[in-house]
Amino acid sequence: MLVRLLYVSRAVDTSPGAVEAILTQSRSHNTACGITGILCYGAGVFLQAIEGGRNAISELYGHIQRDPRHKDVVLLHYEEISERRFGGWTMGQVNLSKLNVSTLLKYSEKPELDPYSVSGKVSLALLEELMATAAIVGRH
Repeated sequence: MLVRLLYVSRAVDTSPGAVEAILTQSRSHNTACGITGILCYGAGVFLQAIEGGRNAISELYGHIQRDPRHKDVVLLHYEEISERRFGGWTMGQVNLSKLNVSTLLKYSEKPELDPYSVSGKVSLALLEELMATAAIVGRH
């Protein structure tokens, strides 16, 4: 049973080293658990979609909620899926500070990442557009 979970959180430490540490840990842990996904970050906000087996995703989300590197963790969207959308990445990443402002304005009132103020489906649509426009970087 495959599922997709989308959540948002705020970083406790927004330094590049802290973000890279989260990505490195995600890539090493998630590969072993069959989890794939994409992570957007900008202005201290993480928006992440993770896909994999239901038990593995539930366990990972529980870990994220307890992780002291994250605060204000909110579940935006959860669904059973027949196939992965982000299967090409062990944990792709998008740095929103390098994006065209019009991409963010397409999905929100202001040109900034604020998943707390839009629906989960809107945030998922943003991630899909970033994937389609090759804005995602990271290990495949």
